Amino acid sequence: MVGGSLDAFIGEVHRKAAALDSAFELVCGAFSSSPEKSKATGEALGLNPNRVYGSYKEMIEAEVKLPENERIQAVSIVTPNHVHFDPAKLSLENGFHVIIDKPLAFSLDEAIQLKEIVDHTGLILAVTHTYTGYPMIKEAKHFVDSGKLGDVRKIYVEYPQGWLSTPLEQEGNKQASWRTDPTKSGEGGAVGDIGTHAANLAEYVTALKITELSADVNITVKDRLLDDDSAALLRFNNGATGVLMATQIAAGEENDLKLRVYGEKAGLEWTHSDPNTLMYKPLDGPSQRLRAGTGYLSEAATLNTRTPAGHPEGYLEAFANLYLAFHRAVTDHINGELKPLSEYDFPDVEDGVRGMAFVKTMIESGKSDKKWHKITG
Repeated sequence: MVGGSLDAFIGEVHRKAAALDSAFELVCGAFSSSPEKSKATGEALGLNPNRVYGSYKEMIEAEVKLPENERIQAVSIVTPNHVHFDPAKLSLENGFHVIIDKPLAFSLDEAIQLKEIVDHTGLILAVTHTYTGYPMIKEAKHFVDSGKLGDVRKIYVEYPQGWLSTPLEQEGNKQASWRTDPTKSGEGGAVGDIGTHAANLAEYVTALKITELSADVNITVKDRLLDDDSAALLRFNNGATGVLMATQIAAGEENDLKLRVYGEKAGLEWTHSDPNTLMYKPLDGPSQRLRAGTGYLSEAATLNTRTPAGHPEGYLEAFANLYLAFHRAVTDHINGELKPLSEYDFPDVEDGVRGMAFVKTMIESGKSDKKWHKITG
């Protein structure tokens, strides 16, 4: 693991997700830019002190020298955005698979470079767009793919948060500080942090691509350096249209990501506040409330469910589903049995590049008087 010291949020989430199915074992790490903090984290996690490193460069250089049956096989990168590219590049170039927290990189240029390295090495890179791991999101995708909605016509996706309604970054809040700092987060604030999740979810469930958007991007809190509020009209490659909202100044909101998809024959609705439920709304019949863990769900939804109906699964389990899918791909790669990546069903480097192209286009559109901007990259 690169990043994820004891006082970090997302590192511990990754560790729990990776360990949930006993598919991965954490054996080494460079957990902080501070060697002392990295050492303290490794000690707390019970790791061999000889494999707790002061920097990711030291870690990669040391691990690649170990016998093949002892060295790491994959690297989990859980750092702020500006420390995604270099450790990912170094890991891939030294033969290690990579799973990385979203967004893929600091910029679109970095994301494209990582894709080129992945294409050249043939290694696996996964991006943790967590919400695609929920069983009922898998079911929603199955409904669209199987034609139960007919041609998709309209997509609404929104991600409201309220935690940055006040200037927490000016009060010493670590998470707020780097997420609102353009030298660490990149050119997008709310757009990069949660807008990428919303865009990815819309594309994942519908199997469509956003081709154009018209965005309104705002900085609401005084003296903040990056956007904290955004919305966009969307156009998709099949002619469907949509609306996306991603804001971190919706006071009182937590993390209630919502998706609605409407086709010619039916609609679907899913909300993160009730992730084990999917609403199916046919044009010619009553609405149906579908539940996780039940026997009538698709193979994909069942594969990503661990408990019987009525036993709630949530964020950590969805995260773990991505790690488990990544594990299947890495295992098959090691055994020389790798299938097309689409069969493993996790966000890959292509999704990561699209996420960075989305951020770049949203920011450009928000600054422009031109109505529509094409997504390229």
